[in-house]
Amino acid sequence: MQTELNRLIAALQEFYARETYILERDLGERALTHRLAVLVELHFPGWEVVCDYDRLGERILRLPHGTVVSTDDHLGKSIYPDIVVHQRAIPNNLLAVEVRKASNLQPIEHDRHKLKGLTDPHLWFAYAIGVLLTLSRNHVTASEVYAGGGVDEPTSIWFAERLKEAGLAGSGR
Repeated sequence: MQTELNRLIAALQEFYARETYILERDLGERALTHRLAVLVELHFPGWEVVCDYDRLGERILRLPHGTVVSTDDHLGKSIYPDIVVHQRAIPNNLLAVEVRKASNLQPIEHDRHKLKGLTDPHLWFAYAIGVLLTLSRNHVTASEVYAGGGVDEPTSIWFAERLKEAGLAGSGR
């Protein structure tokens, strides 16, 4: 897991170095997510990197009824991860990333529940790793790593320390 997270950190370093234009102008989360995904793709050779991908093969990604993630879908809880790293043809789901701007006033619980579901090993489309990133104009203000359907606290602490070492994080996790 650390190898994959180090690749994500390398992409974040390039993102903050290259994307000052969109960061300084406070563009929307989708613009940030797209540009980050372009750079993530460079660090995951042999994997597909896609934004807002809601499928595994022909099946739509849905969380079970009763989950907190809101949707108008009466058949299930359709979800659209911000960035995924996977191999579509196999299928093999490696990494799901949710990106938030630090200025986002919406409750963070929506993103947390989505990552819990995306990494839940009991669901047919489980991703091995989930990462929640809160981005400001200058650095990552918060991060969480998910595995096995919940926050992986030791890995989250390790990841936050690596972000600091890379010059990508302020204080706190």
